[in-house]
Amino acid sequence: MFDRPKTALIAALVALSPALAPAQATAQTTAIPVATSDAVLTVPVQESGFWSAEVQKGQMDAAADRIPETPLVVDLEAKGRSFGQQGGTLRTMVTRTKDVRQMVVYGYARLVGYDHEYNLSPDILRDFEVEEGRRFTLHLRPGHRWSDGAPFTSADFEYWWKHVANNPELSPNGPPEIMRIGDRVARMTFPDAYTVVVDFPKPNPRFLPALAQASPPFIYRPAHYLKQFHVDFNTVEEMEEMIDQKRVRGWAPLHNKLDNMYKFDNHQLPTLQPWMPASTGGASRYLFVRNPYFHRVDARGVHLPYIDVVEMSVVGGGLIAAKSNAGETDLQARGLDFRDTSILKKGTADGAAYQTHLWSNGAASQIAIYPNLNFADPVWRAVIRDARFRRALSLSIDRTIINRALYFGLGKEGGMTALAASPLFDPENLTKWAIYDPALANQLLDDMGLVERDRAGIRLLPDGRPMEFVIETAGERQEVENALAIITDTWRDVGIKLIMRPLDRDILRNRVFSGVTMAAVWFGWDNGIPQPYTPPSYLAPTDQVFFAWPKWGQYHQTQGAAGEQIDLPAARKLMDLNRRWDQTQDPALREDIWREMLAIHADQQFGIGILSEAPQPIVVSDRLRNVPEQGKWAWEPGAHFGVHRIDEFWFGDPGEELARVAQ
Repeated sequence: MFDRPKTALIAALVALSPALAPAQATAQTTAIPVATSDAVLTVPVQESGFWSAEVQKGQMDAAADRIPETPLVVDLEAKGRSFGQQGGTLRTMVTRTKDVRQMVVYGYARLVGYDHEYNLSPDILRDFEVEEGRRFTLHLRPGHRWSDGAPFTSADFEYWWKHVANNPELSPNGPPEIMRIGDRVARMTFPDAYTVVVDFPKPNPRFLPALAQASPPFIYRPAHYLKQFHVDFNTVEEMEEMIDQKRVRGWAPLHNKLDNMYKFDNHQLPTLQPWMPASTGGASRYLFVRNPYFHRVDARGVHLPYIDVVEMSVVGGGLIAAKSNAGETDLQARGLDFRDTSILKKGTADGAAYQTHLWSNGAASQIAIYPNLNFADPVWRAVIRDARFRRALSLSIDRTIINRALYFGLGKEGGMTALAASPLFDPENLTKWAIYDPALANQLLDDMGLVERDRAGIRLLPDGRPMEFVIETAGERQEVENALAIITDTWRDVGIKLIMRPLDRDILRNRVFSGVTMAAVWFGWDNGIPQPYTPPSYLAPTDQVFFAWPKWGQYHQTQGAAGEQIDLPAARKLMDLNRRWDQTQDPALREDIWREMLAIHADQQFGIGILSEAPQPIVVSDRLRNVPEQGKWAWEPGAHFGVHRIDEFWFGDPGEELARVAQ
């Protein structure tokens, strides 16, 4: 089954690098908890059965020569896991073709990454040093290679910095935000092949956590591959045929099309992830095969990942639960909601060969309503910007009924704030303006002067229009629509008519960003378990993706070129606190800033949380090992499965699995 993809890949898998000298550095402790691994490989590296034929034919180096001189050695027993064996095909499903990028999320190979205790540790990097909070020295692993066998060196960082980040045609706005402090840009230098130095003009506590994100900023590129599409290394005339083939308008669109490390849609683009694409796209089934040059091995010398192949199928969202119940997946969470738990549990009871674990959701709120403070309608905008209105909306939500109806009472009722697992959790923030109290809600709305009503009992806006509050959704989660249906009844009791409008996700985002959406519903903050060292930028108007203030976020992101200036005192206060957090390295002060920002959000109800920590069903094949029974399903920090290190999952009987897939 894999002959054709392997043949196509092997043509590029040629060993290019000799043995390289080790870097002389050790990781330094920063304000962020940093975990380092001193594990050293003391046993021979075991050859992968998947690539053994290519090794025997001389088409690929032996495993011992493919890994870095100092690989990341994983002691599974020390982590409370079992050592595994290579082999097998892991089946999983997504609902959109573009979601093949989840392989980058799940694979979670990062320069630095979080472990299961949310400490940062070197991953792709051998180690790093931090001086004065502003100078970051990154040490690469000598002998580390891209998935096509080419050396991974500082030249790949240099290419990105000089020819991508600072090329006006590829990056019209200049280097990305991760490389900036305010309006000042960092300096990146390359002392030798295995050292990269990033100098910021002042301390930047956001840099390391940003490198560990689920969607990371790739501050490096496979230079050896991308140079063929760059005008600095070729003439436009030399690239005309490629430009025509890809049906793009010039070399820059061509480069950008083939350069998306996160999108994972170019199977020829070398990667450092545990698996590399083996499908050309345009299908409903995608294959990813083990990266022969991956940098992690277990302490017994087995080259990770354990699993040879990941098979990702694109199916309709409504079919995920049914197909999981039928045993058509080995690891599945995406596309499943808590409401699917009963059918999944029934499948297990009926003898299906899988288990359903219930992980805790790490988002700050399972469902959150975001009134748009930048809504284009001036009358509605004035109403929405009055904190009394947003508080009234929150007070008019019967969270207990929603929790019982949707989650059998297993969710945590309350507003959007840090979860109990965070040291920043304050129970007062959870309940402030978040206890069902329609009488108080009515009083707040009356105090605003919204006392006139139509014959149906709906309050009237100052211009006489009925208060028809339109909430737009992505139309992807039935639980959202069910929750809004319940809220419709309780809001009507205080004179507000809720109108729900399902849209495509991308259309919803574009409408919010343009200011034509009155309110949207989404998850709460991705990171519901922040630490004092976690950058609080998502609590301030720094990004348009926070649906409550898209125009303010645009203004910040574009340095005033787009969007609107902040003109609400509470929002300006959040921006000020965010800057103060950046400017201090005092852990106690950072914690105080966090607590003040969380308190402002609880009081202002910029995002109206409904409940949190709703269980996330995780379907796991009976044959799949090392999947935690209890885990955290979180985008940030954690990259969903990523923080649990999916490359360490393995099948108990991979031989049978390979035989099944080959049929």
